[in-house]
Amino acid sequence: MRSARTDKADVLQGTLILLVLRTLEALGPLHGYGIARRIEQISKDVLRLNQGTLYPALLRMEQEGWIASKWGASEKNRKARFYSITAAGRRRLARETEDWRRMSSTIERFLGFEPGA
Repeated sequence: MRSARTDKADVLQGTLILLVLRTLEALGPLHGYGIARRIEQISKDVLRLNQGTLYPALLRMEQEGWIASKWGASEKNRKARFYSITAAGRRRLARETEDWRRMSSTIERFLGFEPGA
């Protein structure tokens, strides 16, 4: 049995939009594999993104107008779709960031809660 510390965790439900938008804001246009790999790197390989989760989310985000895409060549000179954040995506990122900070602050209060206090 593997230790929970060595297992990669799937991205928490509700955080994928935040992670993708923040990655694109920080790094500029990336293809799907680049987005997934960068999220894994930043999380020090704690989080993982599978294609079955990422690509439907990218499609939905593009339909919502939060990201735009265009075809280009990858580092290996293969055809790839590159995604970039839009102005609407930056506004959505600000909301997602605020929501996440509020939620993590709430969870921190529970983690610091002393039983019987």
